This record gives sequence, structure tokens and C-alpha cells, in this order.
Amino acid sequence: MVLWRIPFFYKSVGRLITVPHRYSSTTTPIDKLLIANRGEIACRVIRTARRLGVKTVSVYSSADKNAMHVHMADEAYFIGPPSSQESYLRADKILDVVKKTHCQAVHPGYGFLSENAEFADECRQRGIIFIGPPASAIRDMGIKSTSKKIMQKANVPVIEGYHGSDQSNEKLMNEATRIGYPIMIKAVRGGGGKGMRIALSESEFMEALESARSEAQKSFGDSVVLLERFIAEPRHVEVQVFADSHGNAVHLFERDCSVQRRHQKIIEEAPAPGLSDELRSKLGDAAVRAAKAVGYVGAGTVEFILDRHSHSFHFMEMNTRLQVEHPVTEMITGTDLVEWQIKVASGERLPLTQDDIRLNGHAFESRIYAEDPAGGFLPGAGPLKYLTTPMVSDDVRVETGVRQGDEVSVHYDPMIAKLVVWGKDRSEALMKMKSNLMQYNIARLETNVNFLISLCKHKEFSAGNVHTNFIRDHHDSLFLQDKLGDEQIIQAAVGLSLLEDSDYSHSNNPFLFESNFRINYYHQRTIKLFFKDEEYTVILKMLHNKKYFASLNNGKTWYTVEGVISKGKNETALKCNINGSIINGKVYHDGKSLVIFNDDGKLNFTLPQTKYSSDEDVTVGFGNVAVAPMPGILEKILVKIGDNVKKGDPVAVLIAMKMEFIVRAHKDLKVSDILHKIGDNVQKDTVLVQFEATE
Repeated sequence: MVLWRIPFFYKSVGRLITVPHRYSSTTTPIDKLLIANRGEIACRVIRTARRLGVKTVSVYSSADKNAMHVHMADEAYFIGPPSSQESYLRADKILDVVKKTHCQAVHPGYGFLSENAEFADECRQRGIIFIGPPASAIRDMGIKSTSKKIMQKANVPVIEGYHGSDQSNEKLMNEATRIGYPIMIKAVRGGGGKGMRIALSESEFMEALESARSEAQKSFGDSVVLLERFIAEPRHVEVQVFADSHGNAVHLFERDCSVQRRHQKIIEEAPAPGLSDELRSKLGDAAVRAAKAVGYVGAGTVEFILDRHSHSFHFMEMNTRLQVEHPVTEMITGTDLVEWQIKVASGERLPLTQDDIRLNGHAFESRIYAEDPAGGFLPGAGPLKYLTTPMVSDDVRVETGVRQGDEVSVHYDPMIAKLVVWGKDRSEALMKMKSNLMQYNIARLETNVNFLISLCKHKEFSAGNVHTNFIRDHHDSLFLQDKLGDEQIIQAAVGLSLLEDSDYSHSNNPFLFESNFRINYYHQRTIKLFFKDEEYTVILKMLHNKKYFASLNNGKTWYTVEGVISKGKNETALKCNINGSIINGKVYHDGKSLVIFNDDGKLNFTLPQTKYSSDEDVTVGFGNVAVAPMPGILEKILVKIGDNVKKGDPVAVLIAMKMEFIVRAHKDLKVSDILHKIGDNVQKDTVLVQFEATE
């Protein structure tokens, strides 16, 4: 299945690109490579490698044995249990597969071992091409405190902070006081928002510090942190850089990744809105200086904090790998950066000089996650029982590692896909993004698609007024309570009736036979639907010629409705004419829920039997229980039976999707029972701790 195409502005012939450059005589062609990653990342690399005629080898954990990247690769090998620590982070197992399969190169993707200097060193010691920068650059840029010192020497602006080796609580507290609150605490290694906390005041500092250290140790094997002055309303702007082993380095313009939740990006665009050509040039030049300062080779991203008002910028960090959001850069420059990676790693020169690289149009990328935006963006997991995507084209890409029927695993990042669009300008690109998000339909698993639609429709986002506190500052308008109109409820009821009718034989369903009707007689049906906490009752009376009378208020007001469904290969279209207004959409029904997809996004209705099923009972009685807010692994239990806890006290720590979540008591209580042990894999809403009222 082809999920995207890239519009190339230069020709490809066979495996070699025809470009006006001299190639080094010391090149080592790569004919076969191993991808030390999984999911969407591995699939992305496989597609380009296949186009170039390069054979690919995938690795997989037991949780991924049926994954898309396993089926796409030419070969695939098992490397361990679901935990990434025992599989995708096991360099020894991966290198054993490289040797067994006679691969010349390893592509680490982004994440896992991609910024592991020891792994890069081990590859080169074994004569294996590591498709990434030299280990020295990974070390220098991977430790944020070291990278900032190097940037200062290279005349790249750096934000004020503490990057020292003294990690004692007393020293860090004193430095935080010197810098001033609010303060940002950051793990010196890694990225992706892991090991990052904000302390607004001295009273919050120690808890934030311990939480950042704990998450950093789990994610990167290093609990060392740095401190930075926290800029309250910054923009997050990053520059894509590329360098080869011949001393050439270029930038491919910038991306704006300001709109974030939990310090992680949710939507990206290129170029950044509202920047002058002069500022764009300064950012690009600073990023190239940063790359040259560490002898960089390959793809990298230099991240800057940009003051949204003054447009002054400061170096934040350099990611020594390709990034999740690289497709927006590809769309505005007509490049395939994975192809560049493979060719530069084999010793070739950069395909283009800085003067050859042109900025064309505008691109957006939306990250589609299994998560609950209204519930604090808590990640989710589960099977993708129903999934349909927009049609791909030269200006619409769907990058994913899952298909309908696959599962979003609790063991890994909950990203389902990246939807990428291109337009002649920002306005056109944003319109395409909104339109295509409406075509990204997922049922039975909570996702952020509706939120992304709401974000793209927001007037401040449309105007390009973005910053890292955008979601917080516009929370109320982004999370408007869904108030259903009569038409939406009637559309759902008619859709349910038509779907259920189609499951019966005509002889048993009087709704489908005009011959069963007689003058002044209507077949009536009452349908109950639940949307969130609201119950709706719709009365349907079947007329001739597939028309209904429908009422939502016990017969006081009636609508004339005509409904038609048409079933395709993987979707069912629903067309409703309600009092002359035609509403088109798609409908999904599995016996427990009814989902309508239309211009409002996804409307998820629950049917009565689900409302009162035993599965719902777990969420009852929050007064005396602490529950898991998402599926995950119980990392710590912070209380024991008999303990008295105060409102806000932490009682347990859950690890989900590589992040740490603290479960807190919501009022003063006494611990009466602990229902799970450390290491247990628990589902969402599982009761972890039982309480009783204090005397």
C-alpha cells in the first residue's frame, strides 16, 4: 500500500540521482541496510530504500511480530520482548542481525538508538556504516550542557542557565534562585519532552527536580539535568541542517513547532509564519555554524527558542538525527531527506548547494495520536478496529506504521500517523489540512483528530499567532463543550436504523417494504443514544419512498428526513436530507457504539447496553479509589495500607508510552487496600488504591 508520494524537483534515475555535482571516488555504495527502529519510522525509511533499490532488514519485538514494518521489509528478525530496553535498545542483538544478514549499514531512524554515541562507535568499529553523524557530534550535542558551551564559542546565542556538573540538590536549588523563577529543568540527554519539568516557584522545585531525574533515568539512562531561564511565551523554531564528509553544510529552512502539549509537538509547519527573510537567513546561518562547530555529517535539527514579540532567538539544543517532522521540510524543498542520508553516509557529496535549495509553498504536519485531549492529553492504547485515511497525492502524505486491525501498543509511543499537506501558501495548506483531517476516521479508540480540527479552525492559529502556551491560553475556545444540534442527533438515529435494517433480510424488515404500508399507518421506532453524559431519544416513523418523520421532543416537533447509506470496501457513506438540508458523512456501528464522521469531526454515540455494561462500573465511586488514568505499567507505589493521605499527595507512579504519570489523591483519605503490585500491566480505569474516610 503506497501511503505517500514526494514531489521531486530533480530527477531520479535508477539508484543514482542526476545532479550537477562531483561524487567522491571513495564512496561505498549501500545495497542493504538494517533499520534499528519500528513502526512509522521504519516504514518511512523502507519506502525510500525500496525506491533506491536498497534491500532492507527490519527487527521486531514480540509485540510487533505482525507490524507493518515487519511485512514491508525484505527480511525481518525477532530481537526480544516488548520492552524497548530488552529489544529495540539492545545494540548487541541488533548488531548480531546486521552480521547475520550481511548489511553494509544501519539506519537508526529517530528515537531509540539514533542518538546513542556508543552504538554509532560500535557500528564503525565493526565496519558497519552508521547512517547518522559521527559519535563525537552525538556526544557533544547529546549532552545539553556541553552543546551550549560549544554554541557560545561558535557565536550562536544561548539562553541563560546552569549547565554544571555539580548535581547536588543544594547547588541546583541555589542556581535556580540565581536564575529566577519560573525555571525549566531539563535532562541533559535525549529529547521529546522526556525528563523536562517547569517549577513556577521554589516550593515546587524539589518535586519537579525528582520527577525530571526519574523520567530522564528511565528514558536515557542518565539522571543529570540542567536549568534554564523559562521564557513564558516563546516560539519553538527549528532549522533543518545537512552536512557531508567533504566539509559542505546547508540548511533547508526552518519549521515552527510551537503548538505543544506536555512539552511535545502536536502540529508543525514550514516555513515558520511571520518571519522576515532577514530573520530566516540569520536562523539558517546560525544553524549551519552550529553544525560546522561539531564537525557534523548527515541530517540534524538545530532548535531555537524565539521570542514571539521581539523575534530574538536562542539556541536550545541540537537533535543529531532526522526528526519526526522532517516531511514538512521535504514538502517545501522538494527533497527526500532519507535519500540524502543514505547517499551522504555512503560518502557522496550533498546533492544540492545552499543556492540550489529553494523554498516553495507551505506545509503542515499533524501528529495523530491515540490520546484523550479533553482528559489532559493522556495517552491511550488499543486495537484500531476501524481506520480510514485521506487519499494520498503529491501534496498529501499519510505516514504511518499501522493498518486497520493493528494495535496501538502500551509499550511504545501512541502516535498513529502523521498527516502532511502542501499548499501554494499557508492559507491553502491550512485549508487542505482541515479537509484531510476530516477524512482521517478512527472509531473505538480515542484520538486527537477532533482536537486537531478545532486547532486548525481557531482564528488565532489561522492568523499564525502561535507560541508554546497556545493550548493553555486558548483552552476554553479549543475545548468548547460539544452541544449537539437536532440535525446531528437525527442523522445518528437514522444512520443507526439504516445500518441495522441492512443486517436483516427484507422479508423480516417492514421498514424496507412499501407493500407493508397502508394509508394513515406508520411503523414507529424509538431510538436511544448517549453522547458523553447526555441521553437522547429519537422517535422515527417510516414513510413511503425511504422517508421518515423524526422527533426529538416526544412528538412536539417533527422533521422530514430521507436517509441513504452506501457501503464501500472499508466504509459506509451516509447521506441525510433533513427538512431540505443535506448532510453527508460516514457511519460506523459495532453493536456497542455508533460513530458519525462529518465536517464536525468524529461524533461518538454510545448505545444503551454499553452505558450499563460491567466495563463501565470501574469508573464508579471515585470518592474512595485511585485509578490508572491510562493503560500502563505500575512503576511505584508510594503509600502503604493504613497511611493517611492529603489531597494532592502522590500515591502511585505509572509508566505509559515512555512517560511517567503521577496518580494523586483527590481528597484527604486513609489507604485501606492496595490492589496491584509494582510491575503490573494495568488498563485504563483500573483501581490501584482503595481508600476509606479518615476519622
